[in-house]
Amino acid sequence: MENKAVILGSNFYTGLSIIRGLGSKGIYTVAMDYSKQNTYGAKSKYLSEQIIVPHYKQQKEQLLHYLIEYAKKQDKKPVLFPSVDPYVEFVDSYLNELKKYYHINMNVQGFWSNIMDKEYLHTLTTKHGVLVPESISPAEERFEERVVAEIGFPCIVKPTDSPAFVDFFRAKIFTCHNLEEMRAAIEKSRQAKLQVIVQRIIPGFDDHVYTFDAYLDQSSKVTHWMTCQKLRQFPINFGASSFTKQKYIEELYHIGAPFLEAIGYKGFAEIEFKKDAVTGKFYLLEINARTTTLDPLLQKCGVNFPLLAYNELVGKPIGSYAITSDTGIAFCFLFEDLISSRDYVRTKQLSVLPIVKSHFVKRAPAIWSLRDPAPAVSFCYMVFKKIVRKVSQRRVIRQP
Repeated sequence: MENKAVILGSNFYTGLSIIRGLGSKGIYTVAMDYSKQNTYGAKSKYLSEQIIVPHYKQQKEQLLHYLIEYAKKQDKKPVLFPSVDPYVEFVDSYLNELKKYYHINMNVQGFWSNIMDKEYLHTLTTKHGVLVPESISPAEERFEERVVAEIGFPCIVKPTDSPAFVDFFRAKIFTCHNLEEMRAAIEKSRQAKLQVIVQRIIPGFDDHVYTFDAYLDQSSKVTHWMTCQKLRQFPINFGASSFTKQKYIEELYHIGAPFLEAIGYKGFAEIEFKKDAVTGKFYLLEINARTTTLDPLLQKCGVNFPLLAYNELVGKPIGSYAITSDTGIAFCFLFEDLISSRDYVRTKQLSVLPIVKSHFVKRAPAIWSLRDPAPAVSFCYMVFKKIVRKVSQRRVIRQP
């Protein structure tokens, strides 16, 4: 048997996309989850096996021990894929132990965590001449005075550790329109023991957000890449993609590729940029250090990043390839896009007609697949149960 692919987390569609990208090529895929609940990705016909393992946060040492013991029993070294940020942080914290038993793209412990730290990333990008939005830490001298003079309002209060912040607040950032709101946001973060920075909002609508998706081999050279343009996000303005199209932007390659190569990056990376509506300059917002929500789009455009990682790590040639024209294909997570579309219309940022027109293109759905429908059916059932639960709770509250 060939090397197995171990996917940490099948309760989100990034895990599902990894499973499909590898399993459809005949690779033995293993999903490891801390619970069977809501693991709709595990319903895929391309999954070979699902295993319930200790929790990545509550039982870290036990999970590490399980992963090591599992790998020891295999004929060949498995390839490890963290599907969401908390699993990336877990793998990164135990990388020196895990890389003895698993093939993993990154070989420097702490690298992924540093990349995900907004303050560290700001320092790194500045060093390499890549533009980032102006940011100030609350710990700096003349903090409020500098915010007013250098950043202005509205501004955003964002975490240095995004996964922990999102887990606690169920939001990616706080938008602040004055000093009072900023102080309140910082205080809430302080009470939650989470570090934050205050950052300038780059002017431009959500369609000014772009991505540079790339694979870097073990020599830290870009071998495959493509670029995309977001059209809508959930939540609106500061959220994850709900509707994004592939869009060839050569300039992003000339910014992103040299930067990733210079810092010694290995494996898949997605850099998120925002184009300043006034100056036309691209500002780096963040780097996703694992398979992203856009993976169904990337695969449909012809670049299977999970397969690239698998093949390179097990010693197979991967060649090089780039999408250098517009394919007309768009990613859509319909469930969230319907909600975000409603909010765009309510806030008068978009009208109904452009939203409807955008759907008349070739799409790469987040979950639905005619060849593999079970995950979508499972997801719909999961959403239906949540709706029924909420309606029932409201009825109980309204009863006299």
